Parts: sequence; C-alpha cells; structure tokens
Amino acid sequence: MSAEPLRPDWVPPGAGGEFTTSIQRGVTLGTGVGVSSAPVVRRSEPTPEELLAGILARDRAVLARAITLVESNAPKHRSRADELVRLTLPHSGNAIRIGISGPPGVGKSTFIDAWGSRLVQKGHRVAVLAIDPSSSLNRGSILGDKTRMEELSRLEDAFIRPSPSSGALGGVARKTRETMYLCEAAGFDVILVETVGVGQSETAVRSMTDLFLLLQLAGSGDDLQGIKKGIMEIADLIAVTKADGENRQRAGLARATLAGAVMGLQPYTQGWKPPVLTCSSVTGDGLDTIWSEVLAFQAATRIGGVFEERRKIQIQEWVWSMAAEVLVDKFRRDPGVLASWETVKTSLERGDSTVPLALETILKAFRA
Repeated sequence: MSAEPLRPDWVPPGAGGEFTTSIQRGVTLGTGVGVSSAPVVRRSEPTPEELLAGILARDRAVLARAITLVESNAPKHRSRADELVRLTLPHSGNAIRIGISGPPGVGKSTFIDAWGSRLVQKGHRVAVLAIDPSSSLNRGSILGDKTRMEELSRLEDAFIRPSPSSGALGGVARKTRETMYLCEAAGFDVILVETVGVGQSETAVRSMTDLFLLLQLAGSGDDLQGIKKGIMEIADLIAVTKADGENRQRAGLARATLAGAVMGLQPYTQGWKPPVLTCSSVTGDGLDTIWSEVLAFQAATRIGGVFEERRKIQIQEWVWSMAAEVLVDKFRRDPGVLASWETVKTSLERGDSTVPLALETILKAFRA
C-alpha cells in the first residue's frame, strides 16, 4: 500500500477533507525507481515548407509559430525566416491593409474589438497586429492588447497577434510587414495594424498599409491638441470615438472642427479627401459607415491606379527597411567595431575624444 500523501505546512493540524491540496512524495534520482532510461528526443524545427503548408491550411497555431520565427532576432533563424517569407509572397496580397492610430485614451483596442467583430459578422476574416511599446530600460513589453479585445479574440475568423515594438520607430514592430504577408497567406482579408500611439514618428505604418485611419477623442479641451499636422496629413479617414451618451454632442463638435482642419490640408492620397466621422464602440453607431468609407476608398484608388502604385512603393520601402536592419545588425556584431568600441568608449569617458571622432573611428574599423 502506498504511503499517505503529505499535507502542506499551511494546512491546520487535524484538518479534514476541506483542505484537498496534498504533496506527493518524490522519487530519489539514481535509484532507478520510476525513472525512464529512454533517451530524450528533441522535436525538430519545422521546415519553411512545412510552415507554409500549415499557414495555407489556416492552422492558427502554425501561423503563430511562423510569426515567432520571423520575429526572432537569433541569427540562426534568419535564413529559415527569409525562406518562409519568400515562399509566402505568392499567396499574399489579397487583403486590405489598414493602419489605425490615435492619442492615448482614444480607445484603439476597444474600437478594434467592436469594429473587427462587426467585420467578422459581415463574412470577413480579420487579423489584428497590435504593436505594444517596449521598455527603454529592459526592452520588455506588456503585450496586453489581446486582453482588451475579448469579443474579437473568441471568434474563429479573427486572429490577434501582439508584438513588441522593440525600439522600432513609427509605431510598428520590426517585422510587421512580414507578419502581414503571413496573415494574408492564411486567408485573412482584412489586416488591422494597431500602432503604439500618435506621435511625430508615427508614419512608418503609412508606408506598409493601404489606408491610414486616425482615431480622435472629443472633449479634451482643444480637439486638435496633441494631433500634429504631420499625422493629420497622412490620414485617409478620421473617426471621433466615444460618440455616445452625454459625449455625443461633443463628438459632433469635434468632428466639425476636424473636418474644417482637414479642408486646409493637402490630401495624402491623390483624388481622395479624407472624410471625418463619429463612432461609438459601445453602441456600434458609425462602425458600418467607417467600413463603407474603406470600401469607397479602395474602389476610388483602384480606378485611378493609386492602390497598385502604393503597393509597389510598399515593396520598395520594405527593401530599404530590410537593408537598414541588416546593415545595423552587421555593424553591431562586427568584431572590428566591437574591439574598437572598447577603446573609443574609454576615451569618451576620460574626455580625450569627441563623439564625431569616436564615430569616425568605429566606422573605419567597420570598413576595414
């Protein structure tokens, strides 16, 4: 007969069955009792071809694993990730790519949860790439956007992927472009890129999406405060959120103010004047109107050839983005640069060198 299970220290003496937690006695290693001698078999990494097959079969677990591979910074993963993206490209390009930004508190995640759920109800498959800001101290991210999209995360035809910005500027992650292609190959026809927030560098998402949706909040004093002219100029559609209850009237006034401001700006997309709308993620008011404007934008830009031309420019931007990433990575890992940096750093700390001179020194080491 086996011995009675041990009770945790915090269980009161003489307690009954109301404390069901117990501690099972372990096995002493080396005695051969209950210890398997079979060799440990490590699971082999899937090939790019195997990952592609799973993506095309719309396997969400395989898609998530493929994105993790693409996002990896490990040099050993780069060749497999590049090959996977190459294999994926012929199966992508059939989705509408929408960048979504706005100031803090505007309700981006709540809006995407409600709007994305509405699009799924219309028969679309929606992929959300939620970019979370990384800490400048420890490079970590909370990645909590998915928890704020409860309704959308439960839908079979929706996929939410939080990714850290990892120091990338423009409100996007380093591998957002590649992730979009993977999602498109998996059959998602609406790609929503939620940026980290509004700011002067919040323009990289413009270079990788077809339409840029700017969300604005009413009732915060000056409704144009915090929204820079640069971000207004690249918007294709502006929506004032939280237009419900007592805030409905303020939202209407904010819409009128923003519409007047937009009239004085040069439109980013040729032949398209950005409409300014109001919406509510709570009541659903305005959500269908926003999608109607997206479809109108897509139709108008396809007729004039702007849509296809923008896609070509996106590919060109991707090349330069990858070039910058590869060069910086090679620079940081170069043995000559690393050795030179140790000497240069000491000189800088002593005040014997200047920043321009230090830069020239490590650049010479890299060129050598």
